[in-house]
Amino acid sequence: ASALTRAGWAYFAYEFAAIPGPLLCGWLSDKLFKGRRALPTMIFMALVAVFIGLYWAFIDNLTVVIIALIGIGFFIYGPVMLIGVQALDLAPKNAAGTAAGLTGFFGYFFGTFILANWLIGLIAQKVGWGATFTLLLAACFLAILFMGLTYREEQYLVKKEKKD
Repeated sequence: ASALTRAGWAYFAYEFAAIPGPLLCGWLSDKLFKGRRALPTMIFMALVAVFIGLYWAFIDNLTVVIIALIGIGFFIYGPVMLIGVQALDLAPKNAAGTAAGLTGFFGYFFGTFILANWLIGLIAQKVGWGATFTLLLAACFLAILFMGLTYREEQYLVKKEKKD
């Protein structure tokens, strides 16, 4: 098969894996973590980092690259979905629409437009793929760190709800 065909299948595998990942992440956050969103988000982001590392380490091995893309696709979209759900959980009911709108705006504008489309391309072109993978791993760890900050707030709200 041509390189283009293989790349197409790799991309298909990434996107197809994105279907069950958010379903599992949401189910885990509801059932296993009892409505807490931070911890499953942190776990999934750590696994995204593992698969990015695998992709980078074995970039010349198509089989490992496809497995890494499947892993990234499976684990990345759960946290993307849970960010909005957690915003709705943490915001007062009269601000739910604003919370959902703000997380969507910041996610798409800064995450997709600025970082994913512009910055990643610029770094790959000017500095190289090593710096690009480093940036992606740093983004995973920052996501884990920032979600860890919301974990404490989430615990406080869960304890408060039990008292009410």
